Order: sequence, then structure tokens, then C-alpha cells
Amino acid sequence: MLRVSKLTDYATILLAEMARKPDALRAATELAEATRLELPTVSKVLKLLGSAALVQSQRGVAGGYRLARPAQEISVAQIVEAIDGPIGMTRCSASAGECSHESHCTARVSWQHISRAIERVLADMTLADMLGGLPPAPPPAPALRTANGGRIDIRLG
Repeated sequence: MLRVSKLTDYATILLAEMARKPDALRAATELAEATRLELPTVSKVLKLLGSAALVQSQRGVAGGYRLARPAQEISVAQIVEAIDGPIGMTRCSASAGECSHESHCTARVSWQHISRAIERVLADMTLADMLGGLPPAPPPAPALRTANGGRIDIRLG
């Protein structure tokens, strides 16, 4: 099954919470309470997001964290890369020279193509898009009837 890591999921949750009050400095403890994530996890994720310049931090009693730029300027790809590194379905699709089978692998080009497609989708979706949700799903396709009155369900999935 393909899925993002727990830390990437948590990063998205934290960034979404920060986007609710984009100008406010939020303490890690406040963010942990608001998101119901453990404080050590929140601190770890915020450090990674800060290293990737997705959040800004300010030290001190009145310090905290805030988004480094508006939510519409932060792509999901940037979030994934900040936490998990380069996007790739396989090691060799993220960066060359990672696999001893590269020179004779017949699947490598296909995996690279798939990885680029996924990366494009993630790059096109922003944190703001995730906050607003996705557009409503289209209505289900009608069932077709065969000549003898039977039904054929043409919905995908």
C-alpha cells in the first residue's frame, strides 16, 4: 500500500492548524494540544519543517512558530520532501546511483515516470487546497441495462 509516513501526516496536520491563524506565533505546546499530537513528535516535526523553511520560529517567552509563507504557497510536495526527503516510488526513481540493479533494471524508467507523475500532483496541491478540501465527487454513474433487463454497474472503484 502506498502512503505517506506518519511524520508527514503529522506535518500536514500541524501546518493546517498553523494556517488557521497564519500570523500568530504558536508555541509547540499549544500546537500539540490543538492537534492532539504528542509534544516530542510536534517538536521533531517543527524542527524538520523549520529546516525546510516551511515554518519560522521565534525564541523566547513570547516566541513560537508560524508559517514561513502563505498556505497557498506551500505545496504538499514541499511538505513530503521536508519530512521524508526526495519523492520517489523506488530508491532509484528519487536519485540515481542508489541501487546495484540500476544498469540492468527494466522497470526503472517506468518507476521514474510514475514517481514524476505523483510528484507533479503533490506539487500542484497546496496546503490551502488541503484546508479547503477537494471539490465534491461527481455523482455516481447510472447503471446501464442490458437487452435482457440486467443491470451493469459502470462506476469505477
